[in-house]
Amino acid sequence: MLAASEQGLVQVVFHADEPTAAAALDRLGRRLSATSQAPARAHLAEAIRQVEAYFAGSLREFTLDLDWSLTTGFNRRVQRELAAGVPFGSVVGYQDLADRVGEPGAARAVGVAMGANPLPVVVPCHRVVESSGGIGGFGGGLEIKRRLLALEGVLPEPLF
Repeated sequence: MLAASEQGLVQVVFHADEPTAAAALDRLGRRLSATSQAPARAHLAEAIRQVEAYFAGSLREFTLDLDWSLTTGFNRRVQRELAAGVPFGSVVGYQDLADRVGEPGAARAVGVAMGANPLPVVVPCHRVVESSGGIGGFGGGLEIKRRLLALEGVLPEPLF
């Protein structure tokens, strides 16, 4: 599920069956004030176009307006660095990302920031991996993380 505000894409939700989508929209409505529908629709249409192109393999970089209002502080700094500094087809370690935002020793906090990312795929938390070579976690599930990394050429495509 994709949701947009007047400022831009505000949320991406995995496994958005009807109850999950309804709960996400309810939480979103409580967190954000009502805004004009026209700009939100335009942002949403462009987000849909770009997400579809990404999954089709024809888009490597999202150029969407993002509404960062669902994240603050350290989490926002980490997510912005991830969006700007970890391109398609590459990965970064949790500790490396902590170092990039000037918080050495905050690798676990980076993991928390990834889990709180309201814009997965667009803000590519799937590109954050363990420095030991492990895949790490992912809110959408590890199989989805593997598939996203395979789509970007970081991992081989699953055999079956």
